[in-house]
Amino acid sequence: MSTPARTAPTARTPVQQATLAVGAVFLLVGVLGFIPGITTNYDTMEFAAHHSEAKLLGIFQVSILHNLVHLAFGVAGLALARTAAQARLYLLAGGAVYLVLWLYGLIIDHDSAANFVPLNTADNWLHLVLGLGMIALGALLTRKDSPARTAG
Repeated sequence: MSTPARTAPTARTPVQQATLAVGAVFLLVGVLGFIPGITTNYDTMEFAAHHSEAKLLGIFQVSILHNLVHLAFGVAGLALARTAAQARLYLLAGGAVYLVLWLYGLIIDHDSAANFVPLNTADNWLHLVLGLGMIALGALLTRKDSPARTAG
């Protein structure tokens, strides 16, 4: 009696690998945001408000909402890495969200109630880098190779 042939698992494309990595990093950051010591001033963490003085790695201002968003963004990355098209969408759309968040952080007064995420200057710079980096990954890892030119 013969056993059915197993199909080899499909190799992940570079954009899927990048999306898995980005998603895993967001999950890690979300978890680390809830660990006292790694997050300084942990006892001041609030659900959502600029009054939270909790800082991931002593640098990035976080709140419970901020950490939950990181966790959700990580889960989305892992889920959307299943196909190249979804992975590309995750990186491009996620990058756009982070650029909007960067602009938001530039416009609002960090001491106002509008800073509900909360954000500080370090967060703003990180959001800019994340936004540009994610968009670059999504675009560059899925660009079509130009057809080879033949010498004539």
